[in-house]
Formats: sequence, structure tokens, C-alpha cells
Amino acid sequence: MVTKQQLKGLPEDADLRRADSLAREIFSDVANKWALLIIETLGERTLRFGELRNEVEGISHKMLTQNLRMLERNGLVARKVHPTVPPKVEYTLTEPGLALRTTVDAICGWTHQYLGHIETARDRFGE
Repeated sequence: MVTKQQLKGLPEDADLRRADSLAREIFSDVANKWALLIIETLGERTLRFGELRNEVEGISHKMLTQNLRMLERNGLVARKVHPTVPPKVEYTLTEPGLALRTTVDAICGWTHQYLGHIETARDRFGE
């Protein structure tokens, strides 16, 4: 994932293999439809679990739980538990999560921009 151009000027002891490995790991985690939809849905607001589940159409309780845990583990989502009965749990994007949302928005914009082209290409393959 690192190009020769990017290597110029880096210290010789820079752990590029570790950086590449981490980048691939994070990309593998967040590059799924549920994670992207959760990031997009949270946006710049805070939602409770049930609110989030209601807004992410088609997601199961289990998939929402797994993806929220993964996003929290990667520092993209913050989870806040309020000491009430029953417990009130809220989720919000962290600063890195908001930055990733900008990228997700760009990908969505790219999709909208090239939708006609993509559909035409797929039609040629009978999809």
C-alpha cells in the first residue's frame, strides 16, 4: 500500500509493514455495508441503539451489535452508558469517525455521479 514516492523522506526505521497491515485490517473491518450505513446514519448526532437499528434498514440486532463493537474497537464510535434503569446507551462518531464519514460521503457522491455509467456497463454483462 506504500508507494516508492511515499517512502522518500521517511526515517529508515519507519515500520511500514505495520502501517500497511493496520491499514488493511481497518479497511477490512469498515468496508462492509453495515459499518458504512452505521457511520452514515450516525452522522454528526448521537443515537441510542434502538434508534440506530430503526434507521439502518434491514440490520439485525446481532449485526448492529457486532458492527458497533468493531467501530468502537477501532476508535470510530464512542459508546456512552448512562447509569439508569434500564441502562441508556448512546453512540456517536468520534473525530476519526467523522473524518471517515467525509470519505464515505465522497464515495456515495461518486456513486451518484457515475450511476448511469455503472448501470450501462452492468447491462452489457446482463446484470
